[in-house]
Amino acid sequence: MTDDDTETSTDRVEALENTPGRGQTPHAQPIEPSAPEEFGLVQIWWGDGKGKTTATMGMGLRAVGHGYRVHMLQFMKGGASSVDAVRGEYNAIAALPGYSYENLGHYGWHGMADGSDEADHAAQAQAGLERAHELLEAATAADLEAPLSPDGDPEDGVHMLILDEILYAADRELIAPADVLELVDAKPPNLELVLSGSHERPDYLLERADLVTRVEKERHPIDDGQRARMGAEF
Repeated sequence: MTDDDTETSTDRVEALENTPGRGQTPHAQPIEPSAPEEFGLVQIWWGDGKGKTTATMGMGLRAVGHGYRVHMLQFMKGGASSVDAVRGEYNAIAALPGYSYENLGHYGWHGMADGSDEADHAAQAQAGLERAHELLEAATAADLEAPLSPDGDPEDGVHMLILDEILYAADRELIAPADVLELVDAKPPNLELVLSGSHERPDYLLERADLVTRVEKERHPIDDGQRARMGAEF
């Protein structure tokens, strides 16, 4: 090997150090319970585009793949006449170790004149708020710097807590913005807290979040009368 070849080889090795996986193709590995080293941020996902829940659930999937414990609590996700009772995401989550969910949403959507009871929407949102506090208290009591059992209850603590559509509940005044801020204040240092929902910018939260993503619609088939599709929307 010439000096030029050696120099080229060294340059390539150094360049690969800056690439994901150092140039190695990733392969699926067995999932072993583990604890994240860099969790602890507050994330916000809002906007009028499709994909907020999808993105947060996908991030939960990634975390579970590293052996972390994830729980999703859904507000305002009761459904509508265009959505069947079965949900693909629930089936998938139930099959994954380390991922759990619960849904406190009432059937229909608040303020949509869809036949659902507005008082029930408010009661369910309040129940979701109380449940969120319970989960945060449990996470505070747990050792989040250690692996958590993938089969354990969320009351045993989780590394990532997704509060799906909580921003929508606040936007509809079913809970107060101050209630959401209290949840952020109650977050233990090593818990990754993910808040999603709302078409309106949550100005009251922006300075408290570490990551803010706006999901903006450019085109959606619902505008042309397309109903929700199994496998895409539910």
